[in-house]
Amino acid sequence: MTIYNFSAGPAVLPKAVLEIAQSEMLDYKNSGMSVMELSHRSSLFEEIIQAAESLLRELMAIPDNYKVLFLQGGASLQFSMVPLNLAQGKKALYVSTGSWSKKAISAAKALDNVEVEVIASSEDKNFTYIPELPETVDQNAAYVHITTNNTIEGTAFAKIPNFGKVPVVADMSSNILANDYKVEDFGVIYAGAQKNIGPAGLTVVIIREDLLNQEAVFAPMLDYALQAKNDSLYNTPPTYAIYIAKLVFEWVKAQGGVAGITEKDQQKAQLLYDTIEKSKLFTSPVRKDSRSITNIPFVTGDDALDKAFNQAALAEGFENLKGHRSVGGMRASLYNAFPTEGVEALVAFMAKFEKENGGN
Repeated sequence: MTIYNFSAGPAVLPKAVLEIAQSEMLDYKNSGMSVMELSHRSSLFEEIIQAAESLLRELMAIPDNYKVLFLQGGASLQFSMVPLNLAQGKKALYVSTGSWSKKAISAAKALDNVEVEVIASSEDKNFTYIPELPETVDQNAAYVHITTNNTIEGTAFAKIPNFGKVPVVADMSSNILANDYKVEDFGVIYAGAQKNIGPAGLTVVIIREDLLNQEAVFAPMLDYALQAKNDSLYNTPPTYAIYIAKLVFEWVKAQGGVAGITEKDQQKAQLLYDTIEKSKLFTSPVRKDSRSITNIPFVTGDDALDKAFNQAALAEGFENLKGHRSVGGMRASLYNAFPTEGVEALVAFMAKFEKENGGN
């Protein structure tokens, strides 16, 4: 039985990448060592991390005045690092669009010398849409924080807002390398790797140089400027995760780059959305103009039927389709490495289940 992994993260990786990693597991480039055994100061690992950065810069067209950092702690640590480095003694603005943005807001509020203001929210309708944003914001604010794609709720920003001289800081964990955004529209981009980049344990931060903190942060590991000065090697970075990320970047490039892979992602999402739209059983809880192409929740409207669907799906090899507890129902996470055949199999299964359970 073929297994299709719809996990929201850690998520499916390209089979081709896993095969390369498997072939190099015991002996990387005739070194007699696994990548996991290489010193982060060695020339072999230097080649890996430099290639990873070069490939990411190429794929995302990252301008020269942006630093690329490979850090640890997941996106959740960035919830604190961003205000700690950018907003001490200042005001930070947030757009609340889901569970993760709420956590980012809470982390910023925990800092005594940061003033936090939520300028827009969709919590009134359980985060099922992207809210309208104010035309003007306080131009003295340190930044406006957004979550470009909401993994749990299945919403996404179709267009990145412009707030004048106030930089946009984005948690792009679940749709990095799967969109047509321009890096120069952001001051800071951060992303946990475990969805579209590689295994859990690596966090990518892309930060405009003029936003690097001028004063040292009390904890060196949380200091963007110090990390940039040391080329992400202030301490031992997540070496194996960076190696896998490099392989994934090579794979994305081979798929036609971000443009090529985004087109494929849109086709996968459209197939599932078309099925939901035509269905008399399944519906989408998300407003149409806010729908994500990456994380797609759907429900039957009957908790018992949702449970039956999830159980039947597991028996057919569809793993991790159960929706998040705050939304319920089902959720298909269609990251870059998720195969089109998996979506085709899912929609066929949905049609069969609907027919057997009172649908058309």
